[in-house]
Amino acid sequence: MKKIGFCALSLLFLVGCKEANKKDTEEAAKKEEAAVVETQEKQDGEWVSLFDGKTFSGWHGYNSDEISPEWSIQDGTLVLTPNNDRKVEGKNLVTDKDYTNFKLSLEWKISEAGNSGVFWGVKEVPELHEPYQTGPEIQVLDNERHPDAKAGTTHQAGALYDMVPPSEKVAKPAGEWNTMVLKIDHNANEGEVWLNGVEIVNFPVHGEEWENMIKDSKFNGWEGFGAYKTGKIGLQHHGNEVSFRNIKIKELQ
Repeated sequence: MKKIGFCALSLLFLVGCKEANKKDTEEAAKKEEAAVVETQEKQDGEWVSLFDGKTFSGWHGYNSDEISPEWSIQDGTLVLTPNNDRKVEGKNLVTDKDYTNFKLSLEWKISEAGNSGVFWGVKEVPELHEPYQTGPEIQVLDNERHPDAKAGTTHQAGALYDMVPPSEKVAKPAGEWNTMVLKIDHNANEGEVWLNGVEIVNFPVHGEEWENMIKDSKFNGWEGFGAYKTGKIGLQHHGNEVSFRNIKIKELQ
C-alpha cells in the first residue's frame, strides 16, 4: 500500500511540474509577442486609437448611417453577437475616415467555429452590399472548427483571403486573443501581416503582380475589388460571434 501511495504521489508531482512548465512557456510566449508589438510601436512613433472602448465614435455601418444592434461594447471590447434572422443595414462596421498608407494594430478573438475578417481599401458604393466587394480581407477564423480552414491555407487565420496564405500557423485557438498588425504602404508597394508577434504574410499592394494575384483568386472579374489605394477599414459580420479591442492606427508618410 505504501508503495502504491508513493507512486501516486510521484505521478501527481510529475503532472504538476508539467502543468507549471506549460504555464511558464505560455507566459514567456505572451511576453515575447507583447515585446515585438511594443518594439514596432516605438519604432513607428505615435499611434491613434480607433476605438475608445466606450463608444462607436469613428465608426458607422457599411452603407448606413446606423450600426446594427448586434454590435455592442462590453468591458472595453467591441463585440458582435449575431442575430442571423434579423435583416438590417449596418451589419459590417467601417471607419468614418479613409486611409491610404498605414499600420493597423488590433486584437481579435473568434468564437468556436467562427469566421470574420478585417478589411482595408473599402469603398462604400450603394450598389454593393458588402465591404468585401471592394476591400481585400485579412482572415479571422477558428482554424480548428470552421470548414473554411479546410478550403486551403489562403482561407486560414491571418491569410490575405484567397490570395496569400500565412507562412506559419501561429493563430491561437477560439476563445483566445490574437494580436494582429497590418501594414499597407503604397509608396513602398508593400503589405505585411504580423500575427502574435510573427510576420506571416507579405504582398504587393498595387501594380501588375497585385493584379495577377486578383486574377488567380475568386475575385477575378470583380469590378473595383482591390482597386482603391484609399478607403475605409472594416470589421466583418460573417454571422458568428467575434470580439475586437485595442484598435489603433499609425498613418505612414
